Amino acid sequence: MKLDILAISAHPDDIELGCAGTILASIAQGRRVGIIDLTRGELGTRGTPEIRRAEAEAAAEILGAEVRENVGLADGFFQNDKENQLALVPYIRKYQPEIVLANAQEDRHPDHGKGANLIYDACFLSGLRQIATFDESGNAQAAWRPKFIYHFTQDRYIKPDFVVDITPYWKKKEEAIRAFRSQFHDPDSQEPNSYISSPEFLEFLEARSKEYGHYIGVKYGEGFTSRRILGVDNLWSLI
Repeated sequence: MKLDILAISAHPDDIELGCAGTILASIAQGRRVGIIDLTRGELGTRGTPEIRRAEAEAAAEILGAEVRENVGLADGFFQNDKENQLALVPYIRKYQPEIVLANAQEDRHPDHGKGANLIYDACFLSGLRQIATFDESGNAQAAWRPKFIYHFTQDRYIKPDFVVDITPYWKKKEEAIRAFRSQFHDPDSQEPNSYISSPEFLEFLEARSKEYGHYIGVKYGEGFTSRRILGVDNLWSLI
């Protein structure tokens, strides 16, 4: 299954928080999008890996993603090393995305920065034909390197290189976030409080999206950074 966009992140719910609006906008334009979670989020203060898996599937359905898979790396302890790079490369070759959306390069949670670098390096290695990988049926995979890798922003403010207008999709993005009921504010929950479980966290998320939207003259936006200089073939592409 070839996809146009593959969104890859360290934890279930990273994608929903960071780039769900962009995914929704892309799907509305006819693009095929898939999601890969690197870990099961097993170190999370609230919920369980089983609960988060069910929540991730529900969120993917809300977004309209073609697929959602989990690599099963160790939450909190995975490293950007050969073992984990080679674990991710088969997913990139399987779906052959033109664009990869990845974690923020720096953030409060160390997994986010580690994830950003792991994803970036795995995308490069995926294009080397001398690295042999195989699909689920044991067939050799062809080398594939995405054309673009963009990093969404997460908890810490990062000045974006570009902003995507997600105004028409804000409510649907909220719905996808709230699919992770174990993680975010629920007045009836008996789970311990966490950094992201307060109602103020979701208010912050909306404020951040409004700030990015303000930069480009719309109500809501999602900001992204790029490690390479972006080019356009005409000035009207910048509108």
